[in-house]
Formats: sequence, structure tokens, C-alpha cells
Amino acid sequence: MKLWDKGFSIDEKIEQFTVGNDREIDLHIAKYDVQASLAHAKMLAKIEIISNEELKQLETGLNVIEQQIEANTFVIEDAFEDVHSKIEFELTKQCGDVGKKIHTARSRNDQVLVALQLFYKDNLKQIREKTTDFFETLLQLAKAHENKLLPGYTHLQIAMPSSFGLWFSAYAEVLVDDVSILDAVLKITDQNPLGSAAGYGSSFPIDRDFTTELLGFSTLKYNVVAAQLTRGKSERAIANALGSLCNTLSRFAMDICLYMSQNFGFIIFPDELTTGSSIMPHKKNPDVFELIRGKCNKIQALHTEMLLVTNNLPSGYHRDFQLLKESIVKALLEVNDILDIFNYAIQQIIIKEIDLNDEKYQYLFTVDSINNLVEDGVSFRDAYQKIGAQVQNNTYKPEGVKPHSHIGSINNLCLDKIRGKLRKV
Repeated sequence: MKLWDKGFSIDEKIEQFTVGNDREIDLHIAKYDVQASLAHAKMLAKIEIISNEELKQLETGLNVIEQQIEANTFVIEDAFEDVHSKIEFELTKQCGDVGKKIHTARSRNDQVLVALQLFYKDNLKQIREKTTDFFETLLQLAKAHENKLLPGYTHLQIAMPSSFGLWFSAYAEVLVDDVSILDAVLKITDQNPLGSAAGYGSSFPIDRDFTTELLGFSTLKYNVVAAQLTRGKSERAIANALGSLCNTLSRFAMDICLYMSQNFGFIIFPDELTTGSSIMPHKKNPDVFELIRGKCNKIQALHTEMLLVTNNLPSGYHRDFQLLKESIVKALLEVNDILDIFNYAIQQIIIKEIDLNDEKYQYLFTVDSINNLVEDGVSFRDAYQKIGAQVQNNTYKPEGVKPHSHIGSINNLCLDKIRGKLRKV
């Protein structure tokens, strides 16, 4: 069944190519099409296009379909082009001719748009919530390990003393920026496109404010052409937000992989969180974090894909938009999974003690030595030259060094200020 069926058959090869894997992807938006169809039916009854009795029949039918979706028994067979044709078929099977009235005053275009917008909203909200949970986990770890030494690096060369408190809370604070971007995208997607039909509205006296309220949108896309123009624009905005978050997660995962290596040896994880080698029995690999890194890097490329597919399209609907759905739906689901596993795994991190007697750390405290001389009245330039000469002639010893608190640790006031930033977003 096709919503555009006019009584002739389409070439099988053409159908296979144009449908693609829409049936599989559409299962993710099925419940949202049911929600939108129910709101649309209630609106049709309100403007007296259908009777209240017909509305009851449609409500009953849609509720049955919704239960099938929740029970994972809803299937889109090959006979159907997509979820929208399947749902209308099921309604017609249950309600007879009343089911055929559900498509009055709407197009498959705005069906797809509204179902996707609802899916985007739900998943972006979940991602935001999971990001804030991850944020809180990092601040708790920062507090627990605030004074544990972590050598700082620049250019991958040992630089200055830092702490695990600073490391954890640094990524927490960067997540605040990612949440800000997620909130901006949520605002973009929180606009109801239903009623734009094929992109040029409907001659029926539809009540778009009514469906906006029923579907929980904060506003609607008033201009019907603008509603169709959001196809592609919304996906680019979402891809940008996901890319920003995944950049943070990917860099954090890279730090973890680096710090777990024996050459650094700063952290470990319980054996059950690592994997092994088929040939080297000593290996305990950080596969979880390597996969997080790889998946996040793939998602960062998504914005370019969304941009190139839609960049030069004129106004109105084009079938190119179908290509956006699979990538953006999978990315939203992937980021949700990544946040779950990252938050689960990082809570089990084990911080190792740093052996400062190791030769490679002999110059870790040179800046503190300079600062101590400055506090004793020596000018910074003279202090720098003195310590630099000691380094050059291999006589430097970090005697009497007291690492400065603003470099090496994180205090409660700082953690509270970082939490405050998130509350203000």
C-alpha cells in the first residue's frame, strides 16, 4: 500500500531503490506518527470534518496500534512503503471507511516532519538529561580525587603538576557548553509543522494551534513553506549539537586510553571492563573507550553529511530529504547509548599513585621552584634564568617545592561555580 497509490504498479526495481530501508528506520518513529495522527483526528473532529463517533473509532484503532508498537509486535511488511501507509492501512482494516478519512487535510510530508520533530525532541531531551547526569558524575569524581596528583602535559611533554580533580571537573565544565547548544537545538525542534501539508497548507479550516497544544510543542511553524524548509535545517542543527557533545566525549575517551597505557600508567579499570588479546595473555585493552572515541568521531562527521545533502536544494519537498532520516535517527540513538556506557564505566575508574621518583618527572616542579624564588623577592626573569640553568646543567632538584593550589587542586567553591553554570543554562 502507498499513500499516493493511483491504481498503477511501479517498477519493482524503482520501488526497491526509492523505499530503501525506510521500513526499518520508520519503526523508531512509529509511535510518534500515532501521536500525531491522534492529534490530527481530534482536530478534524473539532472543525467538524469528522464526527465525534468517527473520532472515537479512530482513537480506538490508534490505541491498538500504539499498544502493538509498545509490545514490539508492530511490523511494517514489504507490501507497505513506510510506517505512514502501514498505520493508515491498519486503521482502515479496523475502522472501515472511517480509517480512510484520517489523511484529510494533511500530506505525507507533514506526517514525516511532525513524527521526526517529536522523535528529535524526545531523544534530545534524553541526551540532555544523560549529559547532566554524566556532568554530576564527573564533579563527584573531581571531589573524590581533588588532591591526587596528575602530571600535566603540553605538546605531549611533561609540563606542570595538575590533579585528577582538575581533569574531571574540566570535562564537566566543557559539558555545560554542550548542554547550551543542545538547548538551542531543542528550541529549534520544538515547533509544530503539522498542517503545512505538502508545503503549501490546506484549504480546510484546520486549527494548527489546537494540534500544537495537543502535541506539546511550545509553538508552531506559522509559515507552511517555512515548515518544509526546516527539513534539513533541523537535521543540520542537531548534527552540530551532537558533534559538539561528541567532541567532548571523544577527547575524554582519548585521555582515558592514553592514561591507561603503561607508558603513562595513571589509571586502570576493573578487569571486567577491559578486553584481552587472542595471542598476548597480558593485554587488558580499553576497547569500550576506543569504541566511544571512534563512534563519537563518526558522529562529528554527520554535520558535513547533512550539509552536503541539503545545501543547494530549492524550497519545497525533495526526495533527497529521505536520506537524512537514517543517519540522524541512528546518531541520536547512538549518543544515548554512548552516554549510558560512558557514565557507567567512568564511575569504576581506579586512580593510581604517581611515583615522583621516576626520572621522567624530575622537572615536573620547575615552575613551582621559580614561583618560590619569586615569593622570596627574586624577579620572575632572574628566577626563570636560574632554574633554567639548573635544568641545563642537570643540577635541578625540586627542594622545598609546594605545588600551588590553583594549579594542583580543585576546591568546593570552584565545583559549586561549575554547577552554578549548568543551573543557569
